[in-house]
Formats: sequence, C-alpha cells, structure tokens
Amino acid sequence: MKVSVSWLKDYIDIQMDAVALADALTMAGLEVESVSDRYAYLQSVFVGRIAEVKPHPNADKLTVCRVETGDDSRTVVCGAPNVSEGMLAPLAVPGTVFPDGSQLEKSVIRGEKSNGMLCSDLELGLGNDGSAIMELDPSLKAGDRLADALDLTDTVFEFDLTPNRPDCLSVIGIAREIAAIQKTPLKYPDYSLNDKNNAIAGLTSVKIEAPDHCPRYSARLVENIEVKPSPFWMQDRLLSVGLRPINNLVDITNYVMMETGQPLHAFDFDQLAQNRIVVKTARDGDRFVTLDDKERRLNSQMLMICDGEKQVAVGGVMGGLNSEIEETTRRVLIEGAYFNPISIRKTAKTLGLSTDASHRFERGVDPEGTVRAVNRAAKLMVEFGGGILIEGLIDEYPQPQKVNRVSLSTARTRRLLGIHPDAAEIQKLLESIEFNVVKITPGPDNQILEIVPPSFRVDISRPEDLMEEVARLSGYDNVPTTFPAMPAEARPPEPGLQLRKRLKELMTGFGFTEAITYSFVAEASCDHLRFKAEDPRRNLIHILNPLSEDQAVMRTSLATGLIQTAVYNIAQQVKNLKLFEIGKLFLKTDSQQLPWEPEFLAALWTGARHDASWHGREIPCDFYDIKGIAEGLLDALKIDRVQFTAMPDSDCDYTRPGYTAQILVAGTPIGRVGEIDPRVREVFDLKQPAFIFELDLDKARASMAPAVKSRPLPRFPAIYRDITIIVDRRIETQTVLAAVADFREDLVENLHLFDVFEGDPIAAGKKSVSFRVTYRSSAKTLEDDDVNDLHKSMTARLLTKFDATLPA
Repeated sequence: MKVSVSWLKDYIDIQMDAVALADALTMAGLEVESVSDRYAYLQSVFVGRIAEVKPHPNADKLTVCRVETGDDSRTVVCGAPNVSEGMLAPLAVPGTVFPDGSQLEKSVIRGEKSNGMLCSDLELGLGNDGSAIMELDPSLKAGDRLADALDLTDTVFEFDLTPNRPDCLSVIGIAREIAAIQKTPLKYPDYSLNDKNNAIAGLTSVKIEAPDHCPRYSARLVENIEVKPSPFWMQDRLLSVGLRPINNLVDITNYVMMETGQPLHAFDFDQLAQNRIVVKTARDGDRFVTLDDKERRLNSQMLMICDGEKQVAVGGVMGGLNSEIEETTRRVLIEGAYFNPISIRKTAKTLGLSTDASHRFERGVDPEGTVRAVNRAAKLMVEFGGGILIEGLIDEYPQPQKVNRVSLSTARTRRLLGIHPDAAEIQKLLESIEFNVVKITPGPDNQILEIVPPSFRVDISRPEDLMEEVARLSGYDNVPTTFPAMPAEARPPEPGLQLRKRLKELMTGFGFTEAITYSFVAEASCDHLRFKAEDPRRNLIHILNPLSEDQAVMRTSLATGLIQTAVYNIAQQVKNLKLFEIGKLFLKTDSQQLPWEPEFLAALWTGARHDASWHGREIPCDFYDIKGIAEGLLDALKIDRVQFTAMPDSDCDYTRPGYTAQILVAGTPIGRVGEIDPRVREVFDLKQPAFIFELDLDKARASMAPAVKSRPLPRFPAIYRDITIIVDRRIETQTVLAAVADFREDLVENLHLFDVFEGDPIAAGKKSVSFRVTYRSSAKTLEDDDVNDLHKSMTARLLTKFDATLPA
C-alpha cells in the first residue's frame, strides 16, 4: 500500500517531517516499509539555458541547440517547435530514467551528436502537454537541479499492513491515523448529494438473491457522459500510488477506492440487458470472460453480478469484458457494495485472481461506506465527464450490520498493558480515531466504558482489541519494561525430556544418526510389517484429509519410517547406515477418545560393521552388533536384571524367526532386537540385510534405578576361574549365566561369556559354553583355597540344574 504526502495533505495538515512521521506510524502499528521521493528521477534533470539554436543540416524539422547549465555546455538535437534562444527549459542528461521506465542515452540523430534531451512536461511526468518543450520561468538559475528549482518533492510511504487493518488500505485511513498522532483535525471530502426525487427507480433496479454473499449493494446512474482522459491532478494522484491512468471514468473509480478504501465498479449501462442488476451465485461449470480477456470456470459458491440475462462481473474481484467502459459509453452505472469477506477470499483463491478490489473486500470494507463512495464517484463523473446525474440512489441492504458494543474495564486494561490510563484518557484516545464512548460506569478502582467501534473498524470485536488500540495510541514506548517474577527454587527437569536427551547422546555416541520421520504412514503398513489380524497395532487412526495415500493413518510402529529411510539412502548409494528415531506411536483405544501414545526408541543397522579402510576389510554387521548396542544402551541407563531371550516364531512379525530376541527386564518384555524378515525387506525393496531393535521407553523409564548408587573401588586383587560345561543346544546361554547370578555368592563379582561352540568333538544336539568368573573379597586378598571349593560347588550345581557334563 503506497500513499503520497501530497495526497495526504488534501485531508490533513502534516506537521512532521517524513522520517519522524514514518517512525510514528510504525510505532502506531502501521509498518512503513520504505520512504522514497517520487521525483527522485529528476536529480539528473537540470535547468538549461538555450544559448544557440541552429537548423539541423540533415533534417528540416530538427534543430541543433547549444544548452548551457552553469559551467557546462551541451549539444542537443531538438524537434520542439517552441525552442528559441535565451529560453530556459529542462535538460535531461544521459542516464536519466523517465517515469515511463525508459532511459536516456547519448545518441546520434541524422548525423549530429545529441548529448542530452530538452523535455516536455509530459515526458517528465509534470503535465499533459507533449507537443512542446517545457518553458521555465526566466528567473530560475541555469545549472540548478530542476527538482530544486521548482521545489518538486513528494514523499511516498509504502506500508506493510497486517490483514486486520483494512481501514488503512486508503489515503483517508492513513490520514486518520496521522490525525490521531498529531492530535489535529481530519478533513473529509464532501459526500453529500441532494436528491429531489428518485428518478433512478424508473430506469434501473437491483435485486440481491444471495444476501449471505452480498449484504449491501448501492448504485447511482450518470447519463450523457463523455469518456476522455482524466485531469492531470487525478492522473498524478494515481501515479503517485502506483496505479496507471486509463480514462476519466475508470480513473475516478480507482481514485475513490484509494481515497476511501471502498472498491467501485463502473458498468456501461447500455450494455446491461434489461438495464438492471441481479446479484446471485454462479452455477457449477459456468464460464465467464473477465476484463483481462481470460475465460474463468465458475462454481456455485462464487458470487456474480448479473444483468437481466447474463453475468457481467465476478462480484468483488473483477468486471466482465461484456460490460466494460468503452469510448462510446454514454451512461454509467456506478456500483458500490459490501461483500462477504470469506466469499471473496474463496473466489479469488479459486480463480487465482488477486486484484486491488479483492484485496480489500476479502479483508473487510466499511459496510456503511458504500453510499459515500458512490456519491463521491458520481460527483466526480459529473464534474470531469460532463455527465448528468440521475437523481435518486439505489441502496439494497437486506442484512444490516449489527452495532457492536464492547465493554472495556480500566482495571483490566491497566493490568494487561502495564500503563495506568484513567477512563477520561482512554476516551480521548479512542475518540481520536472516531470510536464512540457511549457510557462510562464509575467505580472506586475500576471504570467500565461502553464503546461502539466505527463501522470501518471491522477488526474490533472484544475488549482486548480496544486495549491494543489504547496501547498503540498512547505509544508502545510508554509501556514500561518489566521482568517476570522468577521464583528462587528450581523445578526439577521433566523426566521424559531428560530421558530423550540422554538417549540421543548415547545413540549418537554409538555412531548412530537420528532420523525424524512422518507420524503419518500408509494404511498398508500393517500388512507390510506382517502384523497379525488380532494385533492391536492394526487398530489404526485415520487422517480426515490425508495429503496422500502414503500418509493416510497414524503410525503404530517406528519400523516403517526407518526402513523407508534406509531404502531411500541405499538408493542414493549410501549403503552403510546406522539410524535411530525416538517418537510416539498412536494406538486406538476402545473409548474412541484420544489415542494411547506410547513413546518408543527404534534403531536400524545395515551394511558394514565399520567403513572400509586401509587396515581392514568391510565386515557386514550382524545380530550381535545390534544386540550389543541394545545392551550398551540399557547398561548406560542403569537398567538391571536385563535378559535377552528367543522370541517365539509366531510373535516375530517383521523380524526374522530364529534371529529375534525379546528384551526382558525382571521378566517383563520392554522391546525386541533382531534381523528384519527377508519377506518384509522384499515388500519395502530393501536390498540388503538389516537389523533393528525397538524399546518401549515408558516401560524402560519405569525400570530405571531411581538413584545412582556408588561403591568404593576394590582394595584387593581378584582371582579368575573359568567354567566350561556341555549343555543341550536349545538352552539359552543367558539362562546359564542367570543361574550363576541366582546363586548369589558374595565372592562372585562378575561373569564374562567368552566362548560358545558347537560341532566335533561336541556331540550332536549339544554345545559347549565357556565363561569366566571373577572372585573378589572386600575384606582380604583371596587365596586359591578360598575359591576352589566354591568354584567346584557352583560347577556341580550347574551340572545338576542343566543336566550338563564337563568336557572330556
């Protein structure tokens, strides 16, 4: 939104300089994005004195002039009929950029060099006459910049307005804010028209069939009008805000829109079938050609302005090619309406058509401003188009806007803003921007103001909106800086956050990279992971408006996202991957309320155990690698009584039977670790073996030791003994080690498995299990005699418990 100071001065006496005014407007909530001088291009145009005029040797209608600019002299070829020796005229030097965007360069015209250009007022954007060069006052000094000599300066503010301030999408809206800042009066244009009769009712009519889309429609009729260029001052106003002049009728509607913020449309009245207007919605599939000569496909939610037979405009967005103003237009119907902002927003978005009108309508124009705007446009068309105003006004208003009263508490205002205005101060501030304080209820510590916002402030609906007005009008700089009261005692960190942070540190320390995948997955993901029909993870939560079929439901396993991430990376030739993710699953509950959202950690390892290097070959990772990560993680979390046991084949779903272990803590399952089933890999197109573990963090958190306990470093040396027994191959080695731990011998400090062997000379169906026992006393140095009997006793108990034998 651009506004020039020269246009603002039509409505308010500006007392501040441009920089101070820009700062004040920004602090009042209207951000000034840039401040520029619209005559900056005149910095390379000088007052020139024509010292000599000679005929052009090669052209009858051209002259060669010597133009002096103080100490400088230039040769200029000129074709103007009024050029004469001694006159002063504007001289543009090479490099000048004119208002139309063209740039002046040195040139040779019919064999004569031209080092500049003597300009007309039209070429400089200072008038309409392009037939002769601009003749300057002889009292001016040659060599001065033209802008300085003629005192040409016009500051243009460009605003970046928030969507809740459509009232400032007009010059008067900005002037109103300046008036409040300066505490000076605002001058409004004369909108009044004294109609002696209602002659317009006999010539035309307006019928609103869609009042929800168009609550108000106002119109006036002007006859015997002449289409011609608008006066220069109006063209200059439009150019100052970036609009291109077209003709007097279109320029007037644009001028009034920029002045008041109310978009208008001018119809060629003679092209309206039956000379009437019908406001209704389109039909699905209708096609309509707009003023930009493009055919638009309409739907039943789009508001259309129609005549007695056809559609003539897309309501609030753009007119139609079939009713545009032409040179032959003699009668004009002026439309000023209030349209439903949501309706206009949807229409403009669907059609991909954003205009100055739709920009204002979709934010909300003043519903009480339609009559003022059509009156203003009608008066200007009569004055500058030579037309005759048909007396009377059409103003269809089937759904009048309700007066919105808002109560404001002074005590609550002071509490929320931190400043201390009383009711009188608040009243003065709000009345400066035309709010109406209709009642003040007094009280000892609190006063209640009943306030009616002006109709152009469509953003005011609650007390907090009024408080914002009080804050910005009194000055944000006046709001004191305060700091929140912070209690001295510290609150303990949230356990879940601490655990997630610790897990990320551990997993990255193990060499894994965190992945963050979508919580939305394909509905077929349960089939891909081979979940059983009765598995509760098949009770999926569906997304109401999914982005795609691949994101139709909430995930019930982290495995899908990690496998898909691995597939993508392998396709990019990144084949050695160690990934992990911490996230929630979304499991449907019987109550049909919010889902149960357990938090899980999942990690995937595929490719080589270590990257290839000069000192070693690539070795593929295996089950024991990922199991070691899980063991290290649980140990770092201080979770005791962890056991890895074979998972039943029927429960393995997406992991490979026989290559999957359950993770138990004190007999309670908290996760799994294993190789991804080849059938699952085939579905996901994962082209290499991969290993995965997942951990239920809610259960893991409950198993963590509440406090870390310490013990002194051992003072006495240890004694080491090995035990090797032969057991049935179906017995898990973990079970053997757990049995030794269950003996609870005080001298046994640690167990370490160092060998498991099957094959000759071990009998078929058997395996050899070897582990090392560390013995240590906290009271003395152990001798062999201290542990020999204990060692033999434990060995014997193991042989009995597992029906084992000693190696031959």
